[in-house]
Amino acid sequence: MKITKLLQLLFATVLLFNISCSNNDDDTLPVITYENGFLIANEGNFGKPNAEVTFVSRDLTFSQNSIFSKNNGTQLGDVLQSVAFNGDKAYLLLNNSNKIQVVNRYTFKSTGTITDQIDQPRYVAVTTNNVYVTNDKYNGAKYVSIYKSSDLSFVKKITFNDAVERIVEAGGNIFVQNASFGFGNKITYINTSNNEIQSVITLPNGNINRTISYNGNVYVIASEATDSYIYQISNTGNITKTTTLTGIANATNLQIDGGKYFFSSANKVYSMNMTSNITPTTPIITAVDGGQYYTLYGFSVVDGKIFTSDVKNFTEDSEITVYTTSGSKIKSFTTGKGSNGVYLN
Repeated sequence: MKITKLLQLLFATVLLFNISCSNNDDDTLPVITYENGFLIANEGNFGKPNAEVTFVSRDLTFSQNSIFSKNNGTQLGDVLQSVAFNGDKAYLLLNNSNKIQVVNRYTFKSTGTITDQIDQPRYVAVTTNNVYVTNDKYNGAKYVSIYKSSDLSFVKKITFNDAVERIVEAGGNIFVQNASFGFGNKITYINTSNNEIQSVITLPNGNINRTISYNGNVYVIASEATDSYIYQISNTGNITKTTTLTGIANATNLQIDGGKYFFSSANKVYSMNMTSNITPTTPIITAVDGGQYYTLYGFSVVDGKIFTSDVKNFTEDSEITVYTTSGSKIKSFTTGKGSNGVYLN
């Protein structure tokens, strides 16, 4: 194919991507940047370095798999557990590689790694000055390790007796979920002015299944055998609202978008206005039943769209299905192994 024809085809993609080109070298190919779209974390198989990231344009018309290896010429690592952002940086947490891979979120070029004091990391959160990582080794140490965001140097660690799982930033402070795999009812508030534990919040009912942040507050979904609960916690560590989901057992996968809660129970997805106290009775989506461990393994509500993943028991690449927030299917596509989360980039 002549280079002029090739360039015409590449320029046709300019509506999908921000593309930078050399003005004085007709042989220089455009460089794709990964903004104005979604990043999908593909966890990969445990024990294999096949974790990766998929990019999807915001209008869902274009996708590119394995964008880390394509831009760095090396494999990302083993078990991509979670992703966090700060400025132009993305922090990719590799659980079984015991590292945080830092990349430029728009070019996906590597800019550094964190390995000091990392031991079976789970989740990562960032503030303006620091990076906070939960580390929870099976039958081993449990702590939050803290790093300077400027040079990724180790600052300190805070040890725990309880599990340390999800970690979120709200109002400039850090909140740690002291619960994992459906056991535990505490949230620890870390004051980022001194990086010390400020308080521990004990939820009155239910075991915590997921903790997220939204508009400067912390939201926690907890469940019991019959009912479930959504707690709103202020960024100073006080429970300010409790919503009881009467008759919905084992609710999990809490997300918030457009003033609505979204959550799941088994393979049923529900939504309700954040101001409502009426428990929804009809699911908006009935997803693929992947069994106890794999049903709705990935569930994200981002930018007015619901993304669900069918990880197919990790034996083949995941299928992502995208819905409107009312539950109407938009499209499906294939990503990588074990897709577990979608992030707006």
